[in-house]
Amino acid sequence: MVSSITRTQGGNHADSTCKSDQLEKDIAGNFGLNSIALPANPLFGTDGIRGRVGDLLSAPLALQVGFWAGVVLRNHASQPGPVILGQDSRNSSDMLAMALSAGLTAAGVEVWYLGLCPTPCVAYLTSVSDAIGGVMISASHNPPEDNGIKVFGADGAKLPPALQTEIEAGLRGNLPFTGVGHCGRHYGRSELVGDYSAALKTPLQNVVNLQGMKVVLDLAWGAAVGLAPSVFTEMGAEVICLHNTADGSRINVNCGSTHLEILQATVQQHNADLGFAFDGDADRVLAVDNSGRQVNGDYILYLWGRRLQQQQQLPDNLIVSTVMANLGFERAWRQQGGNLIRTAVGDQYVQAELLRTGGMLGGEQSGHILCRHYGITGDGLLTALHIAALVKVAGVSLSDMVNQSFQTYPQLLRNVRVMDRDRRLSWKDCEPVQQAIALAEAAMGDAGRILVRASGTEPVIRVMVEAAEAELAHHWTNELVSQVQQHLAI
Repeated sequence: MVSSITRTQGGNHADSTCKSDQLEKDIAGNFGLNSIALPANPLFGTDGIRGRVGDLLSAPLALQVGFWAGVVLRNHASQPGPVILGQDSRNSSDMLAMALSAGLTAAGVEVWYLGLCPTPCVAYLTSVSDAIGGVMISASHNPPEDNGIKVFGADGAKLPPALQTEIEAGLRGNLPFTGVGHCGRHYGRSELVGDYSAALKTPLQNVVNLQGMKVVLDLAWGAAVGLAPSVFTEMGAEVICLHNTADGSRINVNCGSTHLEILQATVQQHNADLGFAFDGDADRVLAVDNSGRQVNGDYILYLWGRRLQQQQQLPDNLIVSTVMANLGFERAWRQQGGNLIRTAVGDQYVQAELLRTGGMLGGEQSGHILCRHYGITGDGLLTALHIAALVKVAGVSLSDMVNQSFQTYPQLLRNVRVMDRDRRLSWKDCEPVQQAIALAEAAMGDAGRILVRASGTEPVIRVMVEAAEAELAHHWTNELVSQVQQHLAI
């Protein structure tokens, strides 16, 4: 599988140089001195740079991000290599990808352009090739008018904060410019997506096939439309597809992992064994069982964790999740002799904790699942294949497996739109909100849990209340949302 991931013939620096004194002067002037307007707050959030196209994200910004990302990745690389570039189906993704490629090649870096592909595909190919980094153009589960830029290091992991800071320093004119001397080249390498597809199937092909299973896939008009159906079909499943063309104007709209209603109805209509809903870049997935019931990341972690635990492949019986993990999941897992560590919300924090502890399985309730036995990053397609295989091997329905696992505590999550970024990020300094949280926590005691946080990817403050009784959860959710709206959303 890795054998085809080699340098493009004719793509070496000797054949692609365009040295001149004027070139270096032009690059220095255009990228180092003529800075574009940037917000005062950091550009990189919990999942790269993300925002509304035309407001934050533009071709000039992408051009400079590409250039400075190329400079930083090249400066920290042990040897020369390409940057792998992929994108989702958003209407703005072509524009941003081409601008990024222009910036990367201006920094003297060779670009391998995959075109439409899932985010985990970029991460995987970066990790197994001689690439010095990877870039994915996507805003994940966000609406079509948003987009984002995710940067990966040479190991396929998300770029460390220190290197993100270096890129941003370059954008703000605070990184010394050392000259380039040559231009890189841009190559179309869509054939490499096949190597990622093979890597997904290989661990399972000699263990199980999915023959006899009927699976419904909701592709959300996004990055997995060409790949997921073929992978499941090649594994033997009968596949029914929803929203399975690349449509940037409808990506994530009333479909995919944020809107399961159509998938649930289709699973029941076709008497399918299970269904999977991906987000726009397919780095996360939620499942639907044969009864049409949602199976979220907590259940996926529990069921996969039990399987790995039985195979003695789960060090310290550890699962890493986030503060959003349901109390019902945590208590059931501990009853099975398991350990659970919670992190802040964001798959990068889960991954960091897995690396720190030596853990092999972790993820988020929202469907970002990381299993280090098989992948290096959250991967919706990989997760879906393994859950389908788990059901096939067990010989019982997914509904039965869920029924025998645990009962979730009623958990309500409300998003309050707060457009003022400063107010949103400083919500902890709002005394009335803090007083309301303290009152709710004292009233519920051990019977519930509260989490209020500013989203790292959207202009909202998220209010989550979990309680043993639904009435209690509803009451305190309404109280806290009211306080946030009154004091922060003005």
